Amino acid sequence: MTPITLPVGSDGTLVGDYVAGSTNPSFVVLWVHGFGSHRGGEKALAVREECVRRGWSFAAFDFRGHGASTGTMHELRASRLLEDLTAIRTWLKDTCKHSQVGIVASSMGGFAAAWSVVRNPEQVLGCVFIAPAFEFLERRWAHLTEDQRLEWKRTDRLLVKTEWVETELGYGITEERDQFRVVELTKAWNTPALLIHGAADNVIPDSESLSFLHHAAYPDIELHLLKSGDHRLTAFKEEIAEKVGWFFSRRIRN
Repeated sequence: MTPITLPVGSDGTLVGDYVAGSTNPSFVVLWVHGFGSHRGGEKALAVREECVRRGWSFAAFDFRGHGASTGTMHELRASRLLEDLTAIRTWLKDTCKHSQVGIVASSMGGFAAAWSVVRNPEQVLGCVFIAPAFEFLERRWAHLTEDQRLEWKRTDRLLVKTEWVETELGYGITEERDQFRVVELTKAWNTPALLIHGAADNVIPDSESLSFLHHAAYPDIELHLLKSGDHRLTAFKEEIAEKVGWFFSRRIRN
């Protein structure tokens, strides 16, 4: 495994890991982590091990404001997430010569990866979405009262506290809502996808994945529901890794 640093934006740096494969040299699996997470979580490691077993190249990077990359969570924006993914995908194409990318994206990473693929489908032969937060911006705004929205705008600070992370978001993230409407995402979707969601997910309901499946006109979309699965789905990491291998092995072009 090779540690990688990539410049991004005017003064940012992304930190990641890259494992060169021994087969299918044009193909790479790119892991995209979720909100408040990092590139080295349990599911990411399971997927990396599956890729190594199959001889596939694997890459995973921390978004800015996460893990070892520069930046803060207060600066988090959907547009910055896409800028990070553009830098990563460009590096994979130009430096590593990967003309085929399989994306595996979790939660917020699913939101960012989906928009990255819709706006730039080049290279991407398919996506595996794990508990994807397709309504990442819309849901957070909808769950606030009018007073909370006004206070967020006044202070430029919104406290976000979950079981796994406690942080503050800047108001700028919600000002991009109109640029990332889920209805437009599903309308434009045109890439093979496998969605994996837990029916016991109390963070992002499985209805969001079901809605994506039903409203996207593109036919090559599959949904695997895990009845006892929570949002993190770490109990199913080996099963997820196997599904990743199965999904991409059918689509790699020689």
